[in-house]
Amino acid sequence: MIMDNIKLKQSQFIVAIERYKNKSIYKIFDKCIAILNVSLQIILACLIFRFRINWFQHFFLFIIAYFFADFINGLVHMYMDSNDNYDSIAGPLIANFHLHHRTPLYKKNNVIIVYFNESGSKIWLCGFMLIFLILINIFNVNPIVSYGLFYFCVLSSVAEVSHYLCHVSNSKVVDFFMKIYILLNKKHHAKHHIEDNVNYAFLNGMSDILINNVANRFYYGYKNTTDKHYAFYKDNEDSR
Repeated sequence: MIMDNIKLKQSQFIVAIERYKNKSIYKIFDKCIAILNVSLQIILACLIFRFRINWFQHFFLFIIAYFFADFINGLVHMYMDSNDNYDSIAGPLIANFHLHHRTPLYKKNNVIIVYFNESGSKIWLCGFMLIFLILINIFNVNPIVSYGLFYFCVLSSVAEVSHYLCHVSNSKVVDFFMKIYILLNKKHHAKHHIEDNVNYAFLNGMSDILINNVANRFYYGYKNTTDKHYAFYKDNEDSR
């Protein structure tokens, strides 16, 4: 029964990923989400920077936002790693997401381009910022809350850059920030690819102690599930 389900999912995966590769609508959708996410961040910055708070409050809010960006993005990563709804309307996007385990070597690119491109996978962030923008315009949102949420939104995109650097960077400066856990540490993140159902956070991994407990309670892992779904998929790409 388990083997039959895996074979079914493998077939569904191939259909879904071929749809992603052959139908431009999915890549256009990614670009639209990236444009919307970055645009909303700029709009929110213009609205929020009118507010004045002191530097201690900025620092405190940034640290809090750093933790929650690491935690929430890690939870989304955990959910997506176990999502196998390939025959849904979002199936091609889900299948493409799973290839980050198959080809963990990213193509080298400018970090600003990485920031933009990887923001295209964050559909949930787009919705969150739209709600945030509506609330700011309708209600008198507290400046401290506004800055905290804004930092969270930006750091959610920065998390993608941190993850990218973890996979490709050889810079000594970046390596220093990884060693002091400002950016995602390579050894810490390697466990996500070597072991199973662990270390989903990818801003700097500080929240993995909590996420790993959630994963252990609610998920079975990806090594024997979604990682097997792309086993028979063939392409000519060696990196993302």
